[in-house]
Amino acid sequence: MQQLVEELKVKIIENLYLEDVTPEDIDEKAPLVGGDLGIDSIDILELVMMLEQDYSVVIDNKELGEKVFASLETLAAYVAENRPETAAGQN
Repeated sequence: MQQLVEELKVKIIENLYLEDVTPEDIDEKAPLVGGDLGIDSIDILELVMMLEQDYSVVIDNKELGEKVFASLETLAAYVAENRPETAAGQN
């Protein structure tokens, strides 16, 4: 799971073009939206598209999105639980 967290940190920085932000700057427990990173609803749309493309994980409603994007920790947990490789590995 920690590897996924680190991977997501890099992808967030790259996809949102966060200048002067390193993976170490991102607190896994801090709020993603409205937190220190300045992520807003438009940025969340970018991240939703990245999750679909890179992990085949779909976030298809606002309520789910609010839970998933509460923090990096909740995002990583959702990806880990819902990406196809994990589901296939549990059978």
